[in-house]
Amino acid sequence: MRISVIGTGYVGTVSAACFAQLGHEVICVDIDKSKIDKINAGIPPIYEEGLDELLEKHAGKKLSGTSDYRYAVMNSDVSFICVGTPSGPSGNIELGIVKAASASLGDALKDKKDYHVIVVKSTVVPETTEKVVLPIIEKYSKKRSGDFGIAMNPEFLREGKAIYDFMHPDKIVIGSMDKKAGDLVASLYSGLDCEITRTNPRTAEMIKYVNNAFLATKISFSNEIGNICKQLDINTYEVMKAVGKDFRIGPYFLNSGAGFGGSCFPKDVKALIGKAKAIGYEPLILESVIKVNEKQPGQMVLLLKRELGNLKGKKIAVLGLAFKNDTDDIRESRAIPVISELLENGAEVSAYDPMANENMSRIFGNIKYNSSAADALKEADACLVMTEWDEFKKLDKEFDLMENKLIIDGRHMLTPRKDTKYVGLCW
Repeated sequence: MRISVIGTGYVGTVSAACFAQLGHEVICVDIDKSKIDKINAGIPPIYEEGLDELLEKHAGKKLSGTSDYRYAVMNSDVSFICVGTPSGPSGNIELGIVKAASASLGDALKDKKDYHVIVVKSTVVPETTEKVVLPIIEKYSKKRSGDFGIAMNPEFLREGKAIYDFMHPDKIVIGSMDKKAGDLVASLYSGLDCEITRTNPRTAEMIKYVNNAFLATKISFSNEIGNICKQLDINTYEVMKAVGKDFRIGPYFLNSGAGFGGSCFPKDVKALIGKAKAIGYEPLILESVIKVNEKQPGQMVLLLKRELGNLKGKKIAVLGLAFKNDTDDIRESRAIPVISELLENGAEVSAYDPMANENMSRIFGNIKYNSSAADALKEADACLVMTEWDEFKKLDKEFDLMENKLIIDGRHMLTPRKDTKYVGLCW
């Protein structure tokens, strides 16, 4: 099948590369020419484990890039909208980029005689595909739904594991306006061993939001329990490990710590809250999920102050800047509010992340970035662990470089040493 993918961010580039790996001919579309030049050269415009090998393999063969919507539509059978849907000031998602992509696709579609399916893969709140995307495409294409297909196909990819997740999905959801469009989209995944859930667009949109909101809820619930356990001198990890053995609950996403970040969980929960309020419902649990998550970074600094007192002039090593391991993505990283509060208290921040130093330097240009954990720890008065990188588990003698061996672990990563003061965030 011939596919065009609109947007070369995490979802778009990964989807394009994986569709090419499945044997489809893929055209990437982006108004940013520098990203298209990278795609055509086989260079990933973003970091994702395994993506470089796929692009190098398929660029110039099964995979190409362009900024020309009309060319992409004319030379494909289906177009995926994979553009960003950032949060607005109130938490509701901004649909400006989705609307612009829809208009460009509609304009390109008006001259095409063959049947073409447009699929929304961007994360959008329920009713967006039917009430926003479809009317725009109809307006600019001068066609009606049925002359072309419209569908919603959410992604469930984990950053750092996105290639694996695409090729080994636990679910594929397709919401279509009609059977013909849904059948075509389903055929794209015929090479994957996974049952496909067929539904309508607004249900597919809701499935995506509920999926992420429930995972975020498990994390915030675990953190709430962890904060209570901390006050009672109970190891929350022992508690949640036992609780997770109940088959009705399961062991995943029960780790207490500094909270969740990234481009999905915070944004999606806030967007679902906004949608609920727009229809007159007060989503109390979802609001609490966000409140607990926003509280956790402050708990890290509170523990630090309890141990050190005044932070002015203190050198604090921050290990981990990415919102999670195996990515350079710092969006909604829990390290950001922690560093902000440290600087507000007059502390000197010495930071290290194996991948995210450069990205974080665009936010904090006035802190020291190090090329290793050892360098970050030199003469530090305390260390805060913010990201679960595997290399941090192996740290040992590096802590001897600290002026004061105080470690506050926000990710349950380290094994306490006898000669260090180890403080767990929730344990």
